[in-house]
Amino acid sequence: MANRGKHRTHLVWDWNGTLLDDIDAVVGATNAAFAEAGLAPITLERYRETYCVPIPRFYERLLGRLPSDAEWERMDGIFHRHYTERRAACGLTEGVEDLLGRWLRAGHSQSLLSMYGHDQLVPTVREYGIEPHFVRVDGRTGPSGGSKAQHMERHFAKLGDVDPGRSVVIGDAVDDAVAAAHVGARAVLYTGGSHSRSSLEAVGVPVVDTLAEAVAVAESIGG
Repeated sequence: MANRGKHRTHLVWDWNGTLLDDIDAVVGATNAAFAEAGLAPITLERYRETYCVPIPRFYERLLGRLPSDAEWERMDGIFHRHYTERRAACGLTEGVEDLLGRWLRAGHSQSLLSMYGHDQLVPTVREYGIEPHFVRVDGRTGPSGGSKAQHMERHFAKLGDVDPGRSVVIGDAVDDAVAAAHVGARAVLYTGGSHSRSSLEAVGVPVVDTLAEAVAVAESIGG
């Protein structure tokens, strides 16, 4: 599989907000964390207009100040507790199983890289029944709240002879495009997750409204 990745386009999929349709759970968990901190809730539109990484900067935009380390750890813990409760009701984004299967049958390879904790990610992906479609599934190790670029670098190191220059990252966040550029890969951004279309378009990479469009564009730009 990895050898074929040298000669055909390899896809690196994001998980939250891309393959997993969980934006409502994310916003709900964010508001639960805000409520416990005595803050007003935000709408999906406000979330998408404001979201950025590192996550403490996102909270800074909403609070008007950078949270202290203690505040960040508390709010992050509350968020993940509420998100875990809500995630069970989330499904895969429309058409995911078919898209993943067709990509493999066409002789391509694909992997999954997420900022969701690795120990939670792997069994969750397995639970949805799509783990066999990927040559690797890598989640975040270490503290939450950081950037994806270094994780992307390590992901490609583990992939071995998959060429970043013939790879396309499909995600829902500006950080996915930044991480792709960091390793020399291309990116396609999907509007169904954490960002508004205008914020995604500002990055200068293709922006699409469905994952089927994302795969089609990826195949055309993958080299």
